[in-house]
Amino acid sequence: MFTRREFLEAAAAGTAVALTVAQARALAAPSAKIRLAVMGVNGRGSGLARGFAELEGCEVAFVCDVDSRATAKTAKNIAALGVATPKEIADFRKALEGDQIDALVIAAPDHWHAPATILACQAGKHVYCEKPACHNPREGELMIAAARKHQRVVQHGTQRRSSPEIAEAMRRLQKQEIGRVLMARGWINSTRENIGRGKKTSPPDWLNYELWQGPAPERPYQDNLVHYRWHWFWHYGTGELGNNGVHALDLCRWGLGVDTPRSAVCAGGKFHFDDDQETPDTQLATFHFGDKMIHWEHRTWSTRGFEGSLWGAAFYGEEGTLVIADKTVKVLDMDDKVVLETPVHVGEKQHLTNFLQSIRGEAKPNAEIEVGVKSAMLCLLGNISYRTGRALSIDPKTGHVAGDAEAMKLWGREYRPGWEPKV
Repeated sequence: MFTRREFLEAAAAGTAVALTVAQARALAAPSAKIRLAVMGVNGRGSGLARGFAELEGCEVAFVCDVDSRATAKTAKNIAALGVATPKEIADFRKALEGDQIDALVIAAPDHWHAPATILACQAGKHVYCEKPACHNPREGELMIAAARKHQRVVQHGTQRRSSPEIAEAMRRLQKQEIGRVLMARGWINSTRENIGRGKKTSPPDWLNYELWQGPAPERPYQDNLVHYRWHWFWHYGTGELGNNGVHALDLCRWGLGVDTPRSAVCAGGKFHFDDDQETPDTQLATFHFGDKMIHWEHRTWSTRGFEGSLWGAAFYGEEGTLVIADKTVKVLDMDDKVVLETPVHVGEKQHLTNFLQSIRGEAKPNAEIEVGVKSAMLCLLGNISYRTGRALSIDPKTGHVAGDAEAMKLWGREYRPGWEPKV
């Protein structure tokens, strides 16, 4: 078993977390009970709100959503735990005013992640931001800058960074128990729905569509966008690569001990679905790091995966293979014999607890925002390569795409007037 110190060191292996424990202690001390606002509670945010509400020394003071049905349902579910009923608001910015809360939890669509994080940091609040960290690479740079400027704890929602079993697996890789690891692979295979052809219509009464769009340039409402289906539109989402790929690629990057690739190339297409989706239903992306590489693959119309799992990350070494799937960590020798198999947990409760401990100055964030942005960057580079139709060379000093003005046009985005994030 890990000691607490060993676990924290293993969880941070291969990263350079700028916010030290000493710096965290120097931050403005939160109230004895850390008070949170949760932004976006229709899906993932509802689970996060409940998870935080169940932790000792934490109160969910606000639930914020543009869907009035979602706030009412989540507030009721939290009250059923026997704790204080959170206030229901549509606009999360009202919760940032004054000293009502210590931190903002963001589970809104991808196009909201960076703008909301930056606003929260500017208001002196800590942030727990769901994956992927950002909608585009420039926003990731701004998120890191905001966290540093305002000295806030910003935790990324790649919760496997807090799994003790996965931290142990990473330690095995770093000790070269399967020899030198030269390649890692991440994947997901699923059967998603056909979203059909949307109709332009008036937004439903329960939806504040103007606020849902927020920083994104305005577009007419269509009836196959809200909820969840926004993932498959470039204007708001990052496709399956950003949606689920970030979890596996984060593990791949952690296990290989790499940060910025030298090149990225992606291919794929929309082969199965005949609907409004813009993002590919079949996508393969490869990232080269000089002497190592990472490969990603997804198919959202087929459940046949790799290594006997629908989702996972595998590490291929000169003396064996280590596979992390949803339920197990498995080590195989070069004869394909299983030499170790152990259950694995994704680390959800540990990750939320780690965020609260980091605010109190008792720990380092296991997925500090710079770590999260580096992993999200692989997804975003893959998407840029896919959208431009060519391989990308990466400048190792800046991390930007080198010698490709068209690709760099996708480094950032346009914003609605008054919404451009600034640090």
